[in-house]
Amino acid sequence: MDTLTEMKFALDTFYFLMSGVLVMWMAAGFAMLEAGLVRAKNTTEILTKNVLLFAIACTMYLLVGYHIMYLDNPEGGWLPSLGGLIGEVDAGADHALEADFFFQVVFVATAMSIVSGAVAERMKLWVFLAFSVVMTGVIYPVEGYWTWGGGFLSEWGFTDFAGSGIVHLAGACAALAGVLLLGARKGKYGKNGEIHPIPGSNMPLATLGTFILWMGWFGFNGGSQLLLSDVENATAVAGIFVNTNAAAATGAIGALVVTKLTWGKADLTMILNGALAGLVAITADPLSPGHLWAAGIGLLAGMVVVYAIVALDKLRIDDPVGAISVHGVCGILGLLLVPVTNPDATLWVQLAGILVIGGWVFGASLLVWYLLKRTMGIRVTEEDELSGMDRIDCGIDAYPEFVTLKRN
Repeated sequence: MDTLTEMKFALDTFYFLMSGVLVMWMAAGFAMLEAGLVRAKNTTEILTKNVLLFAIACTMYLLVGYHIMYLDNPEGGWLPSLGGLIGEVDAGADHALEADFFFQVVFVATAMSIVSGAVAERMKLWVFLAFSVVMTGVIYPVEGYWTWGGGFLSEWGFTDFAGSGIVHLAGACAALAGVLLLGARKGKYGKNGEIHPIPGSNMPLATLGTFILWMGWFGFNGGSQLLLSDVENATAVAGIFVNTNAAAATGAIGALVVTKLTWGKADLTMILNGALAGLVAITADPLSPGHLWAAGIGLLAGMVVVYAIVALDKLRIDDPVGAISVHGVCGILGLLLVPVTNPDATLWVQLAGILVIGGWVFGASLLVWYLLKRTMGIRVTEEDELSGMDRIDCGIDAYPEFVTLKRN
């Protein structure tokens, strides 16, 4: 390499790594958001899940997942080849392959983080961790190969720039499969169809988590441009940052408008989910839309997610943090809007990609959840659920003085 090429290689590698660090920071965002939206007696357990799912994702993707998704696979195929180790960079690469691995592994953890909130407050810890092994080691990497790894969806022309479907819809489908077999939390739904809200324990934590996710998303979307070291790519990254931020902002505003018109209140949890919904929707293609169109995508997603959360509740699908609506419904919305501004995408291929990704992840996850239910049992006892997951699974209360006072 000449000096200029080496400098570009170093810059692009560093940008890739720092983008991965931002995405890794999203793990803290998910942990704080979920800790704020569950009850105090389940806080330590949800934090434990978030730490361990990240550790499992990193380990399984290193051992198995990256090989399935990227290495030695046939172009346009559907069956991965199980390639070798990450290997060393070749002379024509734009960045170190280890940087690519690091950037990809934090995406896997993001998909798994979506599941933890949806099944919170009533699933056994060890069952969740067992599912994490399969999800991050096999289920996610297979559909990742079909898309980003050069498989058949990629050949068809399916467009998903940073993962509205590959990451977010996948996580939501895995979560939905688990929730359907798990059932609702005790006391959530009445015998006559009434819905009883179960408020979260810490709105400051939930808000902090949302801002951390918002911040990390710049690495999520911006890093997916892959390069920074020339005028064209640097300009593209700047545009992606602006569009990502615009969609998040208008998503929050859209949720605010709907909650005010519907209930006469500014519902903070809906507003937080509105911001996340805008981020999920723009992730499908944060580069092609103009800035005002990106804001429109976020606004629409922020409004849609409120209705989606309400609809799932009416269907008696209990999702304590709204993850299925935010990442699933708005992931689909974002993918369907791509052809409006991107001439390389078509609606039919986008629909096919949604069906393939959703069908594979939901079906495979349902099978794994079912096997776990038959062998280990996936739900805690009613008595344990009433006592709280912290004491049952972890032996530590997140708020010992408050919980002890309340129990007494």
